Amino acid sequence: MEWATLASAAAGAVIATASGAFFDRHRWRRERRAHLLEVRRTLYGEYLTCLSKARNAFRLLARDHELGPLERERAARERFASCYELRYQMTITASAPVVEASEETFRRLRDVRDLAAAGVLAGDEAYSGGRGAYEGALTRLRLAMRAELGSDQ
Repeated sequence: MEWATLASAAAGAVIATASGAFFDRHRWRRERRAHLLEVRRTLYGEYLTCLSKARNAFRLLARDHELGPLERERAARERFASCYELRYQMTITASAPVVEASEETFRRLRDVRDLAAAGVLAGDEAYSGGRGAYEGALTRLRLAMRAELGSDQ
């Protein structure tokens, strides 16, 4: 009879320990997912802000008829440089669909930068086309980000 009591106590301890470990692991996973979601939300906001600031700088360059070619190119490249840091963070933090959309958006904005740096003005068809391609890519990026963050749920 003593063995049965000891065996049932041991079994109870094993069950309690296993269930505690299971629930701790479940809570850890949930907290880890929540933390990753918050990190991504912050990064995505910073990345979109950086892209927006660069886009606005290119818009101003494309409307400036008096700026010389060297100053125009320098200003465009300087304004875009800060986007690289966040681009690299995106590639290691975001999910694959967001990284893909992010890379496409980055490339399209880089095209706009090149147009503005080359002296293409806002009224030119090439600039309008580049801006339209960027805006389309940006829309796809925002949709991918919203889907990942569960913004529409």
